[in-house]
Amino acid sequence: MTPPDKIPPVRVVRIEPKCPLCAKPGDAKYRPFCSKRCADIDLGRWLKESYRVPTDDAPEEGETPPDGASGQGG
Repeated sequence: MTPPDKIPPVRVVRIEPKCPLCAKPGDAKYRPFCSKRCADIDLGRWLKESYRVPTDDAPEEGETPPDGASGQGG
């Protein structure tokens, strides 16, 4: 075992965060995005429900299934 006074110091390596949309370096003002444009694109995707969490639950009454099918034969 290494004596406590012989333990080498820990080096911290910072990884530059990248924009999740375009992979450019992130900007602290729009974190985690690089610009207002990328932040707005992501917000638009959320508002249009492009992002979905997968689930095994069936759609509720009056709700459209995720694949756009009506659920009725025909």
